[in-house]
Amino acid sequence: MAGSQETYNKKDKEKKRLKKRLDKQKKQADRKANSPGGGLENMIAYVDENGHITDTPPNPANRKKIDADSIELGVPKRDAVETNPIRNGRVDFFDSSRGFGFIKENDTQERFFVHVNNLTEEIKEGDMVTFEIERGLKGMNAVGVKKV
Repeated sequence: MAGSQETYNKKDKEKKRLKKRLDKQKKQADRKANSPGGGLENMIAYVDENGHITDTPPNPANRKKIDADSIELGVPKRDAVETNPIRNGRVDFFDSSRGFGFIKENDTQERFFVHVNNLTEEIKEGDMVTFEIERGLKGMNAVGVKKV
């Protein structure tokens, strides 16, 4: 004799589940009936030409034509400002045993790293030199260094 598979606990849980589903449907119906939204038209917002949010659509007569090709994305290209790439300076520090040093430019007082491989002739501290600069791994480097 097999007894009923349903227990009081199972019946109780099913009643609670059904009640919860009905409550949810009732709340949803109440929200639909009492919502102040009034549809999609009341939810749309516009941005005017000054960037302010408004509820009126923009006037098509005030629309400006923008050329998409004139918009630059990223960093703008720099114009070639420097005409003479050769700079003048003084050797601020140079260690011939280690093969590197620094040159201080006369005009801007900027210091540039110089390596022995970028020298055309031997230099020492205090020498006046001409040089060009190029970007290295850690900053700008002096290359093509010549004594004056």
